[in-house]
Amino acid sequence: MENKPIARTLRLLSQLMELHEVNPFKIKSVANAAFKVDKLPFPIAGKKLDELEKIDGIGKSIAGKVAELLETGTMTELQDMLDKTPAGVVEMMGIKGIGPKKVAIIWKELGIENTGELFYACNENRLIEAKGFGLKTQEEIRKAIEFRMASNGKFLFAQVEKEANELMDEVKAIFPDALKHFAGEFRRLNEIITEIVIVVGSLNQDVAYNALVNSTILCNVTQNKNHIQGELQNGLLVDIVCVDKADYYYELFANTGTDDHVQAVFDRINTPIEQPASEELIYTKAGLAWMQPELREGTLFIEKAEKNELPVLINWHDLKGTLHNHSTWSDGVNTIEEMALYCRDTLKLEYLGMCDHSKSAFYAKGLSIERVLQQHDEIDALNKKIDGFHIFKGIESDILYDGSLDYPDEILQKFDFIVASVHSILKMDEEKATSRLITAIENPYTTILGHPTGRLLLSRGGYPINYKKVIDACAANNVVIEINANPLRLDLDWRWHQYALDKGVMLSINPDAHRIEGFTDMHYGILAARKGGLYREMCMNAMSLDEITKAFAAKRG
Repeated sequence: MENKPIARTLRLLSQLMELHEVNPFKIKSVANAAFKVDKLPFPIAGKKLDELEKIDGIGKSIAGKVAELLETGTMTELQDMLDKTPAGVVEMMGIKGIGPKKVAIIWKELGIENTGELFYACNENRLIEAKGFGLKTQEEIRKAIEFRMASNGKFLFAQVEKEANELMDEVKAIFPDALKHFAGEFRRLNEIITEIVIVVGSLNQDVAYNALVNSTILCNVTQNKNHIQGELQNGLLVDIVCVDKADYYYELFANTGTDDHVQAVFDRINTPIEQPASEELIYTKAGLAWMQPELREGTLFIEKAEKNELPVLINWHDLKGTLHNHSTWSDGVNTIEEMALYCRDTLKLEYLGMCDHSKSAFYAKGLSIERVLQQHDEIDALNKKIDGFHIFKGIESDILYDGSLDYPDEILQKFDFIVASVHSILKMDEEKATSRLITAIENPYTTILGHPTGRLLLSRGGYPINYKKVIDACAANNVVIEINANPLRLDLDWRWHQYALDKGVMLSINPDAHRIEGFTDMHYGILAARKGGLYREMCMNAMSLDEITKAFAAKRG
């Protein structure tokens, strides 16, 4: 074994010792030994115990640990510490900008156990509440995690939307008179993007290449026949496909849908189709209604297109209010009044649903029963003060491990509506997770099931659930399912929207906003909802103020 792996192991041991608050002298001696071993001009593998003890900076105690490592490949003390430390916490210690002491605060005081949860907490502005953290540190950690997430070549749609549109602006400037459009994953509004594809109706690819070589947006530009390829500043791959204008719509169609979708459409065309004048013509020849790009995933909507029963997909202007939001009463940044006025005056909405955290969410300043009543008094006062707008009294009630909600019935009945969500003990098998959710769904006070799987895209898969059983339970108990619009969540997954809608279950596009800027996340919720085929009539927060007031009253009744 070379010296560097030995030094890394000793360094990890010292970090874990610091994390678990072992004697500072022991921590310093192990950290010092790691530094010394790394700098030794000779290998220590093969050295006898008494030889190791004589090496400067090692000493008798650490020599024994090194000897054990060389003989067995591990250290008992290290393994004991790893056994009592979540793997995600160990991973966090590798993030630039945070050492063991900060990780200990993140883990023990904020209840965060992996990188995905840490990234989400940074976006919620929750790190600044912890001792030793400020806005600058929080932003540095967020950027470091984004860099790590990007290393696997996958990006959140929200991470690349701005740069992709800036690139399109450059392409438009190069080809002002040509046809051009996004294709692929980005045009389909996928939540995860691995490549940006742009189809251009021009064979002047040399012009594009020469113009893009000096681009401030595109890096490592190469030309391969009619493909101009490169990557954005963040490393996302780009493919600009230059085709004859006559072939443009054929290529745009072929490069937009998934392979099985494109093949399913082509299989329905009996006569040759060459140089179509539009994508609509391709679908017409296949005996199908034109399909929005976001619906071109597999064959899910082919049958509806054949029967001309495709939904009129929901859009931003359909939304009348926003539900599931957090204020300074728990872990939000803005006051209820600031959020209400922003929704009324800037977003032109009719209502706001406040859903601060319930009492079990101690890490997010969850509301005690006394504070719930105090908040309700404030909301009553604001509803009298603010004209042309209404604030609903909600709560994001933790679903406890047995599936019960976080307050006794006499408190639950005081809310206008309740979003029930799992935030703790996320390690469950499918049977336990499904049972836990269904118990909460069957609680008569549950109005909306919040982020059903707890997933964090690109960082935490979420607990496994039996989607059909959970959705069926919502149908049986008149419970709405949330599409959590935070681009890290987008949970309920769009792949299950149609099953829910077919069962008569309404969905709600909820921003889970922790500051006024968070309301704009509803944009990403709408994109996910459109992929799932959601339409206005089945979206809860597309109801008018009068309609949703009656719906909440009917549920409570």
